[in-house]
Amino acid sequence: MAFPYFEVDVPIRSTETPRLSGVHVFTGRADSRRAAVQAAHEVYDAARAARAAGLEIPHGRPDGGGARGYRPGWELDWPAATAGRWTNPYRWTNPSTFEL
Repeated sequence: MAFPYFEVDVPIRSTETPRLSGVHVFTGRADSRRAAVQAAHEVYDAARAARAAGLEIPHGRPDGGGARGYRPGWELDWPAATAGRWTNPYRWTNPSTFEL
């Protein structure tokens, strides 16, 4: 059985320009919110370590998690991270009306 996709939202702020802030979003399969946050943190740590070593950022974990990039100069607030089931607003079976 495949686990559902979760979205993990992590508040971020610029270390170079502290007034700049936002949310970094991770998605991936997990069996719980806690596991989703843990997987997102692992993906981020792996991307940061790879970038620091001058290596390509790893992606394609078995749970579907992975990073596409890493932006130095931003601090993530992991204790404030939230997670929930991810719903794709573009999915054809979604009953909501989403105008493009």
